[in-house]
Amino acid sequence: MIEFQTRPEGIVLPVQARPGAKKNEVRGEQAGALKVFVTQVPEKGKANKVIAEVLAKALKLKKSQIELVSGETSHLKKFLVTGIGLDELSEKVAPLL
Repeated sequence: MIEFQTRPEGIVLPVQARPGAKKNEVRGEQAGALKVFVTQVPEKGKANKVIAEVLAKALKLKKSQIELVSGETSHLKKFLVTGIGLDELSEKVAPLL
């Protein structure tokens, strides 16, 4: 189960990043975080940008609604999702698990 955190400005979505994969996709859950695979290698924040884009597409949100808040150089990242409630975000994440 994904361990969301609610904040006044939005919901924190934990992500387990897997850069250098064969294709961009969200593939289930690991240790309370959404696993996101991207083809981009982790170089100067490029993979983080692609992860945000993959999340936006998978969750059917605008790119501007997803922002990296921690874990810039770590495999475990936290993205802030804005403009959506916890229940709605949970519903969007459920089919991806």
